[in-house]
This record gives sequence, structure tokens and C-alpha cells, in this order.
Amino acid sequence: MQNIYLDYNASTPIDSQVISEMVPYFSKVYGNPSSSHWASKDAKQLIITARSQVASLLGCQPDEVIFTSGGSESNNHALKGVYTQLSAKGNHIITSKIEHPAIMQPCHYLESIGAEISYVDVDQYGKVNPKDVEKEMKDTTILISIMHANNEVGTIQPIEEISEIAKKYNVLLHTDAAQSIGKITANVDKLGVDLLSVAGHKLYAPKGVGALYVRKGTKIASFIHGAGHEDGLRAGTENTPYIVALGKACELADSYMTDNKIVQLRDYFWKELNDMFKEQIVVNGDLKQCLPNTLNVSFVGQEGAKILEQIPEIAASTGSACHSGTVELSSVLEAMGITKHVGMGTIRFSLGRYTTKDEIVQVLALMKERISI
Repeated sequence: MQNIYLDYNASTPIDSQVISEMVPYFSKVYGNPSSSHWASKDAKQLIITARSQVASLLGCQPDEVIFTSGGSESNNHALKGVYTQLSAKGNHIITSKIEHPAIMQPCHYLESIGAEISYVDVDQYGKVNPKDVEKEMKDTTILISIMHANNEVGTIQPIEEISEIAKKYNVLLHTDAAQSIGKITANVDKLGVDLLSVAGHKLYAPKGVGALYVRKGTKIASFIHGAGHEDGLRAGTENTPYIVALGKACELADSYMTDNKIVQLRDYFWKELNDMFKEQIVVNGDLKQCLPNTLNVSFVGQEGAKILEQIPEIAASTGSACHSGTVELSSVLEAMGITKHVGMGTIRFSLGRYTTKDEIVQVLALMKERISI
């Protein structure tokens, strides 16, 4: 039995076309893009092209794209950059209880240096109610940061509605779009965001590259200080091959988003699992307002880790951890009000570009053979 990868929300393989695009520039183009001589000219042009490719996917202008080392840096830059820039105006930030640690941990850090953070609840599907966001608004609010789609259960958030609230109160809006880019449309004008984070390795590009969209006119402080790279917002010599890779990945994403194969496989997988385990399995989140590739299920009364131990050929993620005999649910499942009896059996299956129906059939056969609940 072959190994089967169903953990695309954790990280994606690098697309072969992305590899072909980037590899020559590890040796072929080696000049510093910021220099003025002949060796820098090609590198500089490659970065200009990549910036345009990322901008095209986001629906923004190229000079609104800042290259970073990944989604975590982009999130940190957005939160800390706004707080530093606007702290004279206010110190209040609104976020949700189901954000990725790359949002939660910077928020905790900002609290330690004087920020006030409001953590908005979600419903049983993991969705933020825009009215709850508005209830938290204060005269001192400077930023709202709500993820575009949740990494665990896949729930898509009502960013456009939250944007209207942000505009009403003249507050900046950031969204962590690491999980949504390349899976669903994330046009910055349609969403109405001022800042948006991109992670390359969720998009079939390498780990270690990402981007931060900063709407023209939005003032944020520099995150890495040094020379004037990235319009003065992020010092450091540009990583030309990886930036090329991210640009190519964004170019390819458009064509893949029109393909319904993944959502059809996901829905087939859930139907078969539901038929197989019946009342012993439940889906977490709302499959109608969900990332097309994400299936988060709970095997009621079981432990997700122990189930995966029985099918080691399958790469997937659990929604709980066991420490000294005590089960701890993820913050996302807890915020959704899922009980430990249900949540401890959670497994997130996330499909991707290379997932086939034959693989799903094999997974189902393994589960039928080895899992008895």
C-alpha cells in the first residue's frame, strides 16, 4: 500500500512547474537585485515580474505587494506594524478566538507591551458574526484581524461584511489568507481589506517565502530594519529564486481554482465515511461555506491520534493532543463549543492538487479494514 498525503493544509508539495521556474536562478542569476551593475539587472527584473504575478492573483497593484519569508512573518508585520504606526491613535485590536498561532501569539506579545486585544467568539460552525465584531469597536480601535478561512475546519469568514464595519469606523482590516489563496478567490478589493497575508508553502511554492499585501496609503511600520528593500518596509537582500517560485505559483493558481475536482473528491470522501461510520462520525464546520479541500471530522468517543496510528500510510492531522492521559482540544474546536467526547476524535483530512479518487478509495478501504468503533 502506497503512502497517501492528505495534509495539504499543513503544507503543499512544490509544483513541478514552480521547481522548473525557480531552479535556474540558484546559479544562473546570482547578483544582488538592489545593486546597479549588470549582474543585478536580471534579478531585479525577475522580482518585478513575480510581484506582478502575485498582484494579479490578489487583484492589486504590484507596488502593494511586499515579499516576506512566509505567512507568519506577514502576520507579524501586519499586527506589529500597524500597532507601532498607530499607537498614538489607539491600542485596541479585534481578532477572533480561532486564529492561527501566527496571529494569536503576536497578539499576546502586543498585550504584554500595552495593547488591548478583543477575541471575538465564533458559532458552532467556526464562523465569526460581524455584529460581534462591531460590538467590540472602541474609539481606540486601530485594527481588525480576522482570517479569511480557518486552517482546521475550513470555514470561510464573512470578510466583506466585516470590511463594511471597518470602513464605518475608519479602522484598518487585515486578513490571514494563508489557507484560502489558491483555493478560493481572494480579491483584495472585493474583500475590502487593507492588509492580507500569503504563505508560499500553502500554495505549491517552497517554504520560506510569502507576501504581505498593503493597500496603497496604508501606513505601517517597517518590520525588519536595515536598508530600503521592499519600499522600506522589509530590509534584507531579496531571495530571488524563492520570489520567482511564489510568482509562478500565483500564476498557476488561477487555472486550478476553476477545477471542481477537489471539492467533488472531498464530498465523495465525506459521503462514504458517513455511510461507513454513521452516527459514530460527525463533520465539524459547514461544508457549504468551507474551503473546497477541507474535511474535518470527529470519530465520536475515539482518539484521533490512535485512529491515525492504525492507518500510518495516511498523512493527516488531529484536532487534539493527549498529555499525561488528558486530552486537550485545539483552540478552534473549543471555541466552536465541541465537547471533549467528540473533539478528541477529530481528524482533519485536507486534499490537494495531486489527490486522486483512487487514493481516496484506498483510504476508505484501509479505514474499513482497520478501524472498528
